[in-house]
Amino acid sequence: MKLIIFDCDGTLVDSQHLIVEAMNRGFELGGVGPMGREEVLSIVGLSLPLAIERLLPGHPPEVIDRVNEGYRNAFGELRRDPANHEPLYDGMAQVLHEFAGREDVLLGVATGKSLRGVEALFERLALTDHFVTVQTADFHPSKPHPSMIETAMREAGVEAGRTIMIGDTTFDMEMARGAGVGALGVGWGYHPVTALASVGADDIVETADTLVAKADALLARQEQREG
Repeated sequence: MKLIIFDCDGTLVDSQHLIVEAMNRGFELGGVGPMGREEVLSIVGLSLPLAIERLLPGHPPEVIDRVNEGYRNAFGELRRDPANHEPLYDGMAQVLHEFAGREDVLLGVATGKSLRGVEALFERLALTDHFVTVQTADFHPSKPHPSMIETAMREAGVEAGRTIMIGDTTFDMEMARGAGVGALGVGWGYHPVTALASVGADDIVETADTLVAKADALLARQEQREG
């Protein structure tokens, strides 16, 4: 059996508008001025407290705490508004359906989202049954620590030589490297593909219609490396 682990934001779904809006509402609560989209998206994938600390270096803990609380409240409020949603990227529904229908593949998720956020998203998109393991920031050190991948492999009963991580950020690629699994970057997310390559991505997928083939090729190479 093989295990394919997906990041969520920037890989499966496009949640950038909600993230940027919620973060800037959090900044307002913390008495901090707004930031540009690219700066906010640069920390997507990190656990929320660490992400805010990266964006606000040198700010006192009480400001970080207020921004954290403001972001969580704002994101929940935005997500409940029917006018806002986190859409699957083009072609990803077909990719997940194809993988889920195979007998040689298990699917997992490793994300900086909260478990509550993942469950709400997957229920809305009817994706819950696709994944045998879901690892979130609630129970693990922040990416790029390999804990999420290591736990996913234990839960799925699959070794590193038959596992790959698919994500859009350098944190995903570094996490994969740390866990000894294949690292497949996607070109439609929040970090530049040059950055993904610079931290050790094994390959880059530019469009979803090539993802299945590239994932299979990387899994084959991963098995060969492990001997």
